[in-house]
Amino acid sequence: MTTEDVRLARAAQGFAERMAYACQKDPAEIARRLRTRRVVTALTAGWAVVVPILILYGVTGRQRETEVIAIAALLTVTLPFLAAVIATHGRRFGLGAAYVVLTLLMVLPAIWVAQLS
Repeated sequence: MTTEDVRLARAAQGFAERMAYACQKDPAEIARRLRTRRVVTALTAGWAVVVPILILYGVTGRQRETEVIAIAALLTVTLPFLAAVIATHGRRFGLGAAYVVLTLLMVLPAIWVAQLS
């Protein structure tokens, strides 16, 4: 390990410590986390309510509503992805990663819902 490597490692460690301190002492951080939590919770609740209603309406309506089923399939994937984007933008990277995994898990159900039409 050269002296240049040691200097770069110390500089990186110093930067990480300064950023952690800045994030910890940021007065807007609490409000940002609360807003992010509210928006992601609202999206999740809306997704859990709207998608099943659209699927039931599309399948059991007077005639088979293919457009409604297509919208339900699209929302099955896009709403968790939108929640992931909002969580990541609000610096909640763990929550954003969880919603990315949920988005990937929802691809197969979305294909299944699209085939209902």
